[in-house]
Amino acid sequence: MADPKGFLKITERELPKRRPVPVRIMDWREVYEPGDSAVLRRQAGRCMDCGVPFCHQGCPLGNLIPEWNDLMWRGEGRSAIERLHATNNFPEFTGRLCPAPCESSCVLGINQPPVTIKQIEVSTIDEAFANGWVEAEPPGRLTGKTVAVVGSGPAGLAAAQQLTRAGHTVAVYERDDRIGGLLRYGIPDFKMEKRHIEARLRQMQDEGTRFRAGVEIGKDISWDALRARYDAVVVATGSTLPRDLAIPGRDLAGVHFAMEYLVESNKAVAGDQVANQIHAEGKHVVVIGGGDTGADCIGTAHRQGALSVTNLAIGKQPPSDRPDTQPWPMMPTIFEVASAHEEGGERSYLASTVEFLGNEAGEVRALRVAETEFVDGRRVPKSGTEREIPADLVLIAMGFTGPERSELEAQLGTLFTDRGNVERADDYQTTTPGVFVAGDAGRGQSLIVWAIAEGRAAASAVDRYLMGDTDLPAPVRPTDVAIGLQRA
Repeated sequence: MADPKGFLKITERELPKRRPVPVRIMDWREVYEPGDSAVLRRQAGRCMDCGVPFCHQGCPLGNLIPEWNDLMWRGEGRSAIERLHATNNFPEFTGRLCPAPCESSCVLGINQPPVTIKQIEVSTIDEAFANGWVEAEPPGRLTGKTVAVVGSGPAGLAAAQQLTRAGHTVAVYERDDRIGGLLRYGIPDFKMEKRHIEARLRQMQDEGTRFRAGVEIGKDISWDALRARYDAVVVATGSTLPRDLAIPGRDLAGVHFAMEYLVESNKAVAGDQVANQIHAEGKHVVVIGGGDTGADCIGTAHRQGALSVTNLAIGKQPPSDRPDTQPWPMMPTIFEVASAHEEGGERSYLASTVEFLGNEAGEVRALRVAETEFVDGRRVPKSGTEREIPADLVLIAMGFTGPERSELEAQLGTLFTDRGNVERADDYQTTTPGVFVAGDAGRGQSLIVWAIAEGRAAASAVDRYLMGDTDLPAPVRPTDVAIGLQRA
C-alpha cells in the first residue's frame, strides 16, 4: 500500500482550486487550475489498500484503484498509467466527466472524506500524455475480419480500440462532421477541452482504427448494406431522443432542447461559423432540468453573456449529506454545486412548468411556473401557486428517452425493448445476428464509465463471435448494475 498511516495523518480531502469566476467565464478553458504534485501525493497516500476495496465494485470498469494510488504516491507515474490503462481506455474522459461512484464506495468514506480517486486518475493520465507515455499499441497480426462501429462516443471508441488491438480491421462511422459523439458536441470545453479527444484519436489512428465522419448510417449507407459489408457491426449511437415537455406554448420561438443549444455552442467554440446560432447574450435564460446537461447549459449561458439564468427542477432539493436510505457503499443523491452553479444564476426546486408564454411575434417571453405537490405518487402543479418567470431563451434538459430507431428497425428488423432501447442478449448481440449494441443505445441514458465498460465488454463479445474465443476483458454484462446506480 502507499503510506500505511496516510489516512491517519492526512484527514482532509484536497482538490485543485477552480479558477476565479470572473476570470473563467471570459473564456472556454477548463475551470480547474493546475494541480500540485505534493497535494496529489498526499491524497494518494490516504488510500488504505483495503482488504476488500469496495471502490472496485463502485466502478463498472473494475479499475485497480489501490494499485495506481500506491504507484502515484511513490512517484512511479509510468507504472501507474499502465495499471490505469489495463481497465480504462480513456481515463482523460472519465477523470473529468464521471461522477465517481468509486469515491462513494471508498471504505475511507465511511467516517472520513473519501480518497480523491477521480483527481488522481486524471492527474495520472495528464502526466502520461505530457511525458509521451501514451503510445500506440497496434496489433501484432491482422485477423482478416472487419468490424463497423456506428457512433463515436465513449462506448463506440472503447469498442473500436479494443477490436483494433485484437487484430480486426475497424471503421468507426459518425454522422457529425467530427469524431467524438457526445464528448465532442455535448460537453462544453470548460468541462473538457477537445484537445484531449484529439490526442486519443491520434493514438487510435496510429493503431489502425479508421474513422469515417460525416456518414449517417441508415441514410448515406443503409444498415443492411453495412451489415453485408462487414463481418460484424457494433451499434453505439447513444440515447439521443430528448424528453420533451408537452405543455401550451411549446412551439414558441426561443424554446429549444438543450442539445440543440450545446451542439451549436461547441461548434462555434471550435471555430465553425454557425448560422442563426442559439445564443444567450443579453437574454433571460431558463434551463428546465437539474442534471449535468442542465448545468452545462448554465455554464454556457454565463459565458455567452446571459442577462439572467434560472434553473428549474421538478424534484426536491437533495440533502447535503448522505441520506439514511442510501448508506455506504451506495452512490448517494446529494446536493452538489457544480462549477456552473458557482458562476451565478438561481436554482429552484419543486418547480412545475405549466405554460410557455409568448409575445405577439410568437417568441417566448416568460414561463408560468407552479410549486410541485405529490398526489397519489404523481408530481403535479399545486393550484394557486402560479408565478411568471421572464424568459427569452428556454432550454429543455430533461434527459433522453432512447436511441433513434426507425432506420435500424426498418432496415435490419432489429427489435427494441419496452423502454425504447435496442434489445440485446447477455453477449451484447441484438436480435439481428452479427449486430451488437453497447452503451446508452442498449442500456438507456447512463454514465460515461458505463459506456466505456460496455464498449469493452461488447468488443470481447464481438471478438468471440468472429474468432470463436477471445482474450479481451469483459468487465460487465448488459444486466449488471453498479451499487447505488439504477438504469436510467
